[in-house]
Amino acid sequence: MTTQPRFLVLGATAKTGRRVAEKLTALGHSVRAVSRSTSPAFDWTKPESWDDALRDVYAVYITFQPDLAVPGSAETIARFAQAALKHGAKRLVMLSGRGEEAAHRAEQVLLQSGAEATILRANWFFQNFSEDLFLPYIQAGTLALPAGDIPEPFVDANDIADCAVTCLLDPHHIGKTYELSGPEALTFEDVTSIIGNSANRKIDFVPITIDQLDAGLASDGVPQDLRSLISYLFSEVLDGRNSAPTGDIEHILGRMPTSLADYARQTAQTGIWKLAKRA
Repeated sequence: MTTQPRFLVLGATAKTGRRVAEKLTALGHSVRAVSRSTSPAFDWTKPESWDDALRDVYAVYITFQPDLAVPGSAETIARFAQAALKHGAKRLVMLSGRGEEAAHRAEQVLLQSGAEATILRANWFFQNFSEDLFLPYIQAGTLALPAGDIPEPFVDANDIADCAVTCLLDPHHIGKTYELSGPEALTFEDVTSIIGNSANRKIDFVPITIDQLDAGLASDGVPQDLRSLISYLFSEVLDGRNSAPTGDIEHILGRMPTSLADYARQTAQTGIWKLAKRA
C-alpha cells in the first residue's frame, strides 16, 4: 500500500472538506487535508503554497475561498487546475453554489481544463445553523434575516461529502455538473421552528432588510468581504431560483438525502442549541 497521499482535500477545517477527508480516510485511502493552518499550508492567495500540497496526489476535492462568485475566481481556478495537472492530479471535484451565476465561469474553466472534473453545486447547508454563521443567533433565541417567504431545499453537509467521495472514486461522474439539495423546500422561518421544536425551546424568526443584516453583521465584527458575499447570496441567489429540490443526491448515492427534521433531531441531542449563557 502506498504511503503517499493519494487524495488532496482543500478546506480541511471547513464543513465539507473536513467530512470528505474523514470519509476517505475511513475507507482506507491516504489523504492530505490542508488549510491555511496546516503543514503543508494551502492558501488560495499564495500560489507558491500550492506545489507542496499538490505533490504526489492523484485527485483533489476543491473548495474555493471565499466563494466562486467573487471576481477573479475563474482565473485562480484555471491556474490551480494547471498546477494540479502538472503534478499528476487528474481527478478534480469542486464544490460550487447552486444558483450562483457568477460562479459559472469558474466552473466552466475547470470542466475545460483537461482534468477529469466534476462540479457539485449545493444549496444552503443545514450546518450553517449549528457550526457557525447562524449558530450564535439560534443560541441567543432570535434569527433575523432578509429571507422572507422564499423556500430553500437546505442540504446536509454529510450528504455533500458522501457525493464528493463518490465522485472522486467513480469515473462515471467525470464531466458532470450536479445540483445537490435536500428533499424538501423550507423557509428560514420553517427551519427556525423545526430547530426550536427539536431543541425544546423557543427560537424566533424576525424578517429584516438586507441593510439591517449588513449593519448587524458589521457590529458583530464580520469582515466586509464576507458581509458583501452574504448580502449577494440573500439579494440575488435566494430569490426562488433554487426552491425546487433536485434528485441528484439520490442519483449519485442511491438513497434519499437527509431531511432537515432528522438533522435537527440528531443535532439537538448534542446540546449545541441550548440557550446561550450571558457573560
